Amino acid sequence: MTVVLDALSALVTETVADAASEWDVAGEIPIDVLRGLGAKGVLCAEVNPNFGGLGLSGTENGELTARTGALCSSLRSVMTSQGMAAWTIQRFGDKAQRTEYIGRLTSGELAAVAFSEPGAGSDLAAMATEIRRDGEDIVVDGSKTWITVAAYADWIVVFGRYQGGGAVALVPTSAPGVGVTRVADPLGCRAGGHARVVLDNVRLPAENLLAVAGQPLVMLTTIALTYGRLSVAWGCVGILRACLTAVARHAADREQFGKPLLRHQLVARHLAELYAGERTATFACEQASRSWDEGSPEQVPASVLAKHVAAGNAARGAASAMQVLASAGAAGGHVVERAYRDAKLMEIIEGSNEICQLILAEHAAIAAG
Repeated sequence: MTVVLDALSALVTETVADAASEWDVAGEIPIDVLRGLGAKGVLCAEVNPNFGGLGLSGTENGELTARTGALCSSLRSVMTSQGMAAWTIQRFGDKAQRTEYIGRLTSGELAAVAFSEPGAGSDLAAMATEIRRDGEDIVVDGSKTWITVAAYADWIVVFGRYQGGGAVALVPTSAPGVGVTRVADPLGCRAGGHARVVLDNVRLPAENLLAVAGQPLVMLTTIALTYGRLSVAWGCVGILRACLTAVARHAADREQFGKPLLRHQLVARHLAELYAGERTATFACEQASRSWDEGSPEQVPASVLAKHVAAGNAARGAASAMQVLASAGAAGGHVVERAYRDAKLMEIIEGSNEICQLILAEHAAIAAG
């Protein structure tokens, strides 16, 4: 599978080329680029070949995510969304839904996953979006905010309340009552297609309701977020690797006070800490991906730990990289300038630092007996 992974990495590298900064400044990735990668299975490479996927393991898909994140965090965001949509349908859909909708994701269609609302970000139990049955149809009402990929999406995987529990509806963005408004000038992952989504009495066939309708909402969101957290964590590994490469090259080439920056001890410290941060994040992600591949009950806390460690290290590492490169890294679109903004966003999405700490503290207390 290493050959396949290398080929996919080469494809992503060739596709991105020097365009990442251009996409970042423009706030948009060309839709044909996204559809092309999607049709080749790259955006959800873990999907089983029976559904048109490439069948990568969690570890292999994580490494592909990191390599993509090192090039362009916005593209990595699309990859996370597409993979999370596929995982949600795989876990919660019936056979017909899995065949149809996962097949669409590996054929060039794009999907967003909608959790957050104006009144429900970290506290997803406060979600107000309602999904209800009405004869042979379902009706979806609510408002979602900061939904990655929604500005590009053909359809959205919408989480909401349903008959005292939770449910997941597959909502085409072309359906009457769906409004998508792009977030203007976001801090990070500017070309990730972040948008606000309004669902105003959206009527759909009952077949658009995934088979788990009525199960506890927190259980549904936790299962879906486990994939998202692990994907974000691997993306942060990519950010760290990009920063490490930029700092190492700059510190070796740039001279101050008669010697390369690398020979100044305080600069060398930044490089050492960046290296340690990348290695630590990688090890945490590898362990979490092994748990994922094995179907271990530890996969949920392992993914939270990986996300927390990797996001924190990425934010600190990007700040160190900016400090070393100084004005050389501060120009708009520079890999370190993008990393500095993107990494901060990683400490917020898919569970903020504080939420991750609360989850890990609870896990530690349970493990201690």
